[in-house]
Amino acid sequence: MKTLILIIEDDAHIALGLEEILKTEGFQTATCRRGDEAPSAVKKHQPELIILDVMLPGLSGFDVCKQLRAKQLTTPILMLTAKGQEMDKVIGLEIGADDYVTKPFGVRELLARIHALLRRTPGAPQAAATSEPFRIGDATIDPQRFQLKRGRAISDLTARELKLLQIFHAHRGEVLSRDRLLNEVWGVKYYGTTRTLDQVIVQLRRKLGDTAASPRHLVTVHAVGYKLTG
Repeated sequence: MKTLILIIEDDAHIALGLEEILKTEGFQTATCRRGDEAPSAVKKHQPELIILDVMLPGLSGFDVCKQLRAKQLTTPILMLTAKGQEMDKVIGLEIGADDYVTKPFGVRELLARIHALLRRTPGAPQAAATSEPFRIGDATIDPQRFQLKRGRAISDLTARELKLLQIFHAHRGEVLSRDRLLNEVWGVKYYGTTRTLDQVIVQLRRKLGDTAASPRHLVTVHAVGYKLTG
């Protein structure tokens, strides 16, 4: 059975172009043109990946993403953001998107991101069910629920955030290069920049209770990458 990708995009020209690109690559596609219809479309089609535009009628892509993650949906979400809108990228990653592509985008980059998400996302329930909770500082990470708990506060984790925490936990105290982390989490053919990784680290630090000025757990190693301490 072909992998189904749901395209949530109101621009008919862009949506049609995406359909043609994906079908040529061997994917099955479904399309939704409105944000307020997106949750129903996801439930109906049960896609393996979602391409989600930020600007949508009825409900923004941000709100769609938040609603889907609130329902514990772990399907990878690739957001389409406008050129130069850096804040859109940050917000998208913060609320649960797994990656983003800036419009206008190249076909090679788009397909590379899609293949990396499908290959590397650890969202399958059978895989998560065998994962035991672990601790980082005063936080408990529950892989089965994709959640991080500190005291009474509970933060939902995206598939990429969870994968990064699992890698850091398995290599506690080791310096992990940005390239290594990108390869293991985003895929060996990832064509983006390390900025994506850095933005996810910012979100993880916030959820772990770290401050940007003096992080206690995810520490930056200048010109190399990151390491988990504590």
